Amino acid sequence: MKAVWNGAVIADSDDTVVVEGNHYFPLAAVDRALLRDSASHTECNWKGTASYYDVVVGDKVNADAAWYYPDPLPEARDVAGRVAFWRGVEIT
Repeated sequence: MKAVWNGAVIADSDDTVVVEGNHYFPLAAVDRALLRDSASHTECNWKGTASYYDVVVGDKVNADAAWYYPDPLPEARDVAGRVAFWRGVEIT
């Protein structure tokens, strides 16, 4: 699987975990140079607190387009150490 935005491959791995239709990529498969920490957080009643990254390619910023669970609840332990994408990031 690949995560692509604005012509750049953000993540590439054959080891993704699919939860609620979203592919969670291992952090080691993600180009961290294309991610910038965001101050955004959301709550999921069964996964826990999500933190976000902005995806930055060249001078384009896709705010909060990647998310992860730094300390997922036990029911969601499969997403630990993984990142998922949305907001126009193509997963193929």
